[in-house]
Amino acid sequence: MSTAIRENVDLQAFNTLGLSARATHFVELTNEADLAPLLARAKAEAWPVQLLGGGSNIVFAGDVSGLTIRLSLRGIRLISDSQAGAKIVAEDCVIIEAAAGESWHEFTQYTLAQGWAGLENLSLIPGSVGAAPVQNIGAYGVEVADVMHSLRAYDREQGRVVELSAADCGFAYRDSIFKSQQPGRYVILSVRFALSAKRPLVLGYGDIQTALATAGVQEPSAIDVAQAVIRIRQAKLPDPAVLGNAGSFFKNPLVPSAQIEQLQAQFPGLVAYPAQLSTPGWQKVAAGWLIEQAGWKGYRRDSVAVHERQALVLVHHGGGNGAELLALAADIVASVQARYGIHLEQEPVLMGG
Repeated sequence: MSTAIRENVDLQAFNTLGLSARATHFVELTNEADLAPLLARAKAEAWPVQLLGGGSNIVFAGDVSGLTIRLSLRGIRLISDSQAGAKIVAEDCVIIEAAAGESWHEFTQYTLAQGWAGLENLSLIPGSVGAAPVQNIGAYGVEVADVMHSLRAYDREQGRVVELSAADCGFAYRDSIFKSQQPGRYVILSVRFALSAKRPLVLGYGDIQTALATAGVQEPSAIDVAQAVIRIRQAKLPDPAVLGNAGSFFKNPLVPSAQIEQLQAQFPGLVAYPAQLSTPGWQKVAAGWLIEQAGWKGYRRDSVAVHERQALVLVHHGGGNGAELLALAADIVASVQARYGIHLEQEPVLMGG
């Protein structure tokens, strides 16, 4: 095994919130062949195993015991292409595979440069390719579940590499089997996406329509949509390289339509819209609106705060810790619950502590 295990490693550089925490044992995985020996070593030493990707959806609640494996696998390859006569999912569809450690945003831009549509609405989302299915990341009407074909993962229960289809992943709103049902069982190695030059664009969100109109684009291409999404995100969301954050900290809650009608009678400005991957009779409520109307937008407590432009984003100004951030989040949840009777769930995964 060529991969060296380091001890007492500071994880501040490995999470976009910039929170300080230490890993008792840490290794950077750059070769798939090293994974099984690493897991065997962890089992022999009775170390719990923690998996870390780009660190954009993690809150370190404290130091991390056991073995932290940072997935830094690289590589992009075309699996099938209708022009090459390979087996395809549909006409003009390509299957492209990216290793788990590839930058998500860079991968989206690569696919668009090749003329393949499908990931444009997911541009500029921080993190790695391997983390995208875990969270079922989504934005502006598109989720990973809509475009993913399959993935390769190491199944720790079976001790071998397996292939899972999108249907196998149990996708739900910002959720999957990797996050809630069987966390830790699978180590995602690579992800495959079904893309196409002829894939219909998703333009339903008003922000995208406005951004395209402002740019004078009347017949948008997938690249036009991606550029619009990038401009929107840059205007609304802080750059993690400048101000520590994990993107949206709370999910948009699913609420029964009957309850929404009652709330809108009391709060006429309440923002709600149809839910995806849900049962009829439920809608999503804009968590950012709830938080802002409860008075939290721009609020700062020591080194942590609610972002001044986007109430859905909690930020870390430096020098703080996960406990401080989680305390602020808990106060926001309690405030929204008391005001609206709606419970907010956080998106980032807790690690350590």
